[in-house]
Amino acid sequence: MNQAMRALVVDDERTARDRLRQMLGPFPDLEVVGEAEDGEQAIARIAELHPDVVFLDIQMPVCGGLEVVASLPHPRPKIVFCTAFDQYAVDAFELHAIDYLLKPVSRTRLAHAIARVRETPQAEADAELERVTRAVRGATTRLVARLADRYRVVPLEEVAYFSSDGGLTRMHTAERCYVLDPTLNDLEERLDPGLFFRISRAAIVKLDSVSEVLPLTGGAADAILKDGTRLEVSRRRLRDLLRRLGLDAV
Repeated sequence: MNQAMRALVVDDERTARDRLRQMLGPFPDLEVVGEAEDGEQAIARIAELHPDVVFLDIQMPVCGGLEVVASLPHPRPKIVFCTAFDQYAVDAFELHAIDYLLKPVSRTRLAHAIARVRETPQAEADAELERVTRAVRGATTRLVARLADRYRVVPLEEVAYFSSDGGLTRMHTAERCYVLDPTLNDLEERLDPGLFFRISRAAIVKLDSVSEVLPLTGGAADAILKDGTRLEVSRRRLRDLLRRLGLDAV
């Protein structure tokens, strides 16, 4: 007999969580191990409980399902998106996710989604989820990050740059530094390329945060941010950075 899948239910409405938990009860191969009512709680519960599948509401205040997915590190649980808007799901995700459930959820569709989660290999599920996040670049406007022992929703408009140091991914704002679970490689795939640029193996900057670029001997350069932070730009990325900043003729 297959081991029961561990499920997490994420929805900002208690009635929706209660209804879905009740509907999941009769499935012998699935155990609901927890709930979350917002994006911050969702990230914390996923890190704590390590569920196999997350039933994730798309439309939540402050931090929706897309922001939650963008904040998750690899390996990620399988995701079943829940939405009240059928056309939104079809247009935005093009059915690339493991599945999506249209509210109010029917028992037939729920059974189909669970069967699909069971049958889809983890590698395929990860690839499908990456296609979702790439397809909706720009729709993610916030990330969930750690500050001490708590999680915080941080708008991307407040971010100056991301860095990698000692195996940790850090997100830097004007006021403080947060820790993120995704790697810089993960973030590079998920962030809007019109707003952010990878300047080296160790840093991604928000283009609007760069005040000047200082060439160095050997073909490299330093990016000077508006707050005075100085970050190294690798030689192979310098030309593209200058082009993105409109400085390629300088």
